[in-house]
Amino acid sequence: MRTERITFTGAQGDDLSARVDRPIDGRARAWLLFAHCFTCSKDLRAVGNLTHALNQEGIGVFRFDFTGLGQSEGEFTDTTLSSNVDDLRAAAAWMEEHLEAPAILVGHSFGGAAVILAAGHLPSVRAVATIGAPFDPGHVKHLFADSLDEIERAGAADVSIAGRRFTLSSEFVRDLDSSAMETAIRELRRPLLVLHSPIDQTVGVDNARAIYEAARHPKSFVSLDDADHLLLDERDSRYVGTVLAAWVERYLAPRPERGRAESELADDAVVTRTPGDTFRTEVLARGHALLADEPAAVGGDDLGPTPYDLLAAALGACTSMTLGMYARRKGWPLEEATVQVRHTRIHARDSEGCDDREPRMDRLSREITLEGDLDADQRERLMEIADRCPVHRTLSAGVEIETRPAGESAEPS
Repeated sequence: MRTERITFTGAQGDDLSARVDRPIDGRARAWLLFAHCFTCSKDLRAVGNLTHALNQEGIGVFRFDFTGLGQSEGEFTDTTLSSNVDDLRAAAAWMEEHLEAPAILVGHSFGGAAVILAAGHLPSVRAVATIGAPFDPGHVKHLFADSLDEIERAGAADVSIAGRRFTLSSEFVRDLDSSAMETAIRELRRPLLVLHSPIDQTVGVDNARAIYEAARHPKSFVSLDDADHLLLDERDSRYVGTVLAAWVERYLAPRPERGRAESELADDAVVTRTPGDTFRTEVLARGHALLADEPAAVGGDDLGPTPYDLLAAALGACTSMTLGMYARRKGWPLEEATVQVRHTRIHARDSEGCDDREPRMDRLSREITLEGDLDADQRERLMEIADRCPVHRTLSAGVEIETRPAGESAEPS
């Protein structure tokens, strides 16, 4: 992701902290506004995983901390569900001025209720999705049920939610009770996706049923199987992001074709980006995005091939392409070429003629299977051609690698 941290003015005049996450090539097909769960923040790891999955599909994400939460200014005591809705409207206004008006609203838990209530005020929104959201926002009162009498009597009280202390006002409680959630769902007039876990212990799955039944078509429901409320398992949050990206595809404009100048710019180099706290790396090659990573055993998340896997894939792909091209040129009946490549390290003395002083060297072992009615001479010739593929020649000849800080001019060759 290409992340930019910004601040914007919330509904109550406070500076709210936000993140703008763009697809790796910087071009968003559409922008999504995300609302986090009650007492959470935009930086929850699950939100980052969901955002990454959306970015992979070309969708930009704007996420922010509500007033008094995370890195945003203001007092949580002064907030209500209605003020959260107003913060969402302020975020959408900033997006419209600096990016593009949001086409998609997604809310997690309490944020799901907020996006449903906000959607009616945002004409740019084409689709809405909720994750583990309550049908009745007053549902969250069970989290501080023991303090309700004190809140009503004193006007505010400190409560413990998810191990953290918050001060809730009586206005907050009354606002929960007055929210017209069912009416907002019925009058949404946008496609709605409801995602919910059947074992959610914080917001029961009956809430999903009530939201779905109140909504008009088009509406969809996706069960999150054994996921917990906060989507703490990375597989769950990434799955949600993937499902969201696939679902909104129906409501977005077709992917634009790259213009000539843009294509030439994108074709100039392969770009990789790796966050400082993970091995997960986005790769952009000629406008095509893919993911690289390391296995969990060495501290990665195993979300993509390793760099050496990609090196082996380059050799294998180039080999099979070269074989197919040669066979077509000759008119030979090659139906398919399969190449298996394994990367290993061997002692230098095991490699005949090796004079490298290093005790070990890298080896790429290639196994080729040729399908088709080929005679012995054709098969033998194709095995010879395998060694002539461009990547094979490059690796065999050795590569000079030039490294310089971004912005510095390359040395004249």
